[in-house]
Amino acid sequence: MIGCTTRQASLFYFAFAKDAAALTDDLLDPLDRILTDPILVDLATQGLGARRARSEDFGRPSIAPDRVLRSLVLKHTMGWSFRQMEYELRANLIYRRFTRFFEDPIPDFSSFCRVFAALGPERTAQIHDRVVQIAKEQSVASGRKLRTDTTAVETNIHYPTDSSLLADGIRVLTRELKDLSAACQAGALQVADHQRAAKRRVLEICRAAKVLTDAGRDKLKESYGQLLSLTRGVVRQTKEVLSDVQSGKLAAASSDDLLAVLRAEAALRHYLPLTEKVIAQTKARIFQGQTHYPDKILSLFEEHSQIIRKGKAHKPNEFGRLVRIDEVENGIISAYQIAAGNPADQQQWQPALEAHQKIFGQAPYLATADRGFWSGANEKLAEEMGVKRVVLPGRGRLSQERAARQKERWFRREQGWRAGIEARISTLKHNFGMLRAYYKGERGFERYVGGCVLAQNLVAMVRAKRVKLKEVCRSG
Repeated sequence: MIGCTTRQASLFYFAFAKDAAALTDDLLDPLDRILTDPILVDLATQGLGARRARSEDFGRPSIAPDRVLRSLVLKHTMGWSFRQMEYELRANLIYRRFTRFFEDPIPDFSSFCRVFAALGPERTAQIHDRVVQIAKEQSVASGRKLRTDTTAVETNIHYPTDSSLLADGIRVLTRELKDLSAACQAGALQVADHQRAAKRRVLEICRAAKVLTDAGRDKLKESYGQLLSLTRGVVRQTKEVLSDVQSGKLAAASSDDLLAVLRAEAALRHYLPLTEKVIAQTKARIFQGQTHYPDKILSLFEEHSQIIRKGKAHKPNEFGRLVRIDEVENGIISAYQIAAGNPADQQQWQPALEAHQKIFGQAPYLATADRGFWSGANEKLAEEMGVKRVVLPGRGRLSQERAARQKERWFRREQGWRAGIEARISTLKHNFGMLRAYYKGERGFERYVGGCVLAQNLVAMVRAKRVKLKEVCRSG
């Protein structure tokens, strides 16, 4: 059941109310006023109400929607983990007041994890859209200027080598087989644990990869062959076990163990095809020399991860997802989009303009991006949509007319404004935690990116209002 947003104060809290009211925070107090918006609370309520068929009026009361929304903003603003957020809320009176827990017990970190997941990426995006709408209403974002860029956000995975992925497959399949065996009758299923042998093969592969001689390559293939043999054996046993479970030969020892059997069976059916794909791509790369394997698996746990190449000398390959960021005035991110695969930046120009037109009802006066977005078609498209000033630096050998245009003062001035989005992306990654997404799964990745963008926008609104107030005071 959804927690109530109207709560009666306890007599115990009166002892702290006076001291709590005297405490101020330059950032959280303005954020508190923004988050009182009833539409934001309604969106959080709708997200929590969609968890189950009767989540709105049945069951134990969960965390109230206003508390969920404020805790989400506080977590991403401070860059905390769930455990750290629980600790800080217990220890700090300002954070308790901001999240409106006051004297109430702070939920466990796992409870926060579940209710944040209940919002989902769609509801998180709607909350972000409402914050952008508030920025429009308060004249913080007018939408006359637009700058866009793409960046790679890493998923929470280890460096994806074929040997480590094979070892992951052995480990996770063996773990689920053991859980299934424990839930069945004693002796019905015997599981051999090959994790130690797999670890030795991985170490052998690491040592052999450093030797660039023919003997080193032969040793590498030999160790990979042994690791593949171990993985195939575990995959073969997994298929036999799934067949026995489906035919009824393997059954739960009691009704209490039925849920454990179903859970282990579902996990085996999920990880089995992924492990088979890792076997196929390893065989193609090591023994057939096929380095460009289609739809390569980078992680068994974050299978949506992609190889992103942004041309960075210190990090040529990044493993995660490509995210487009659209920014307008005062550092407000009007839209964000998680791309499928690794498309060229040229393909991101039209969606950015269309998203801006949908949000603000008209094309921007100025639209700019780096040279990766440039093409004659993109420039023409922006002009046809009504953009007065299109600042897309050309690539390669430029015509005399084009070179003269790019040297004009207005063009160079707007190029300088475009460079500000690099700082915005750096702020998102290092101040708001978007360097690596720590939520699980593809939907969790989308929620994490949305939460980082949401927190950044709220902080940018507070700072823009503060600057505007100072300018009014100076002029007055």
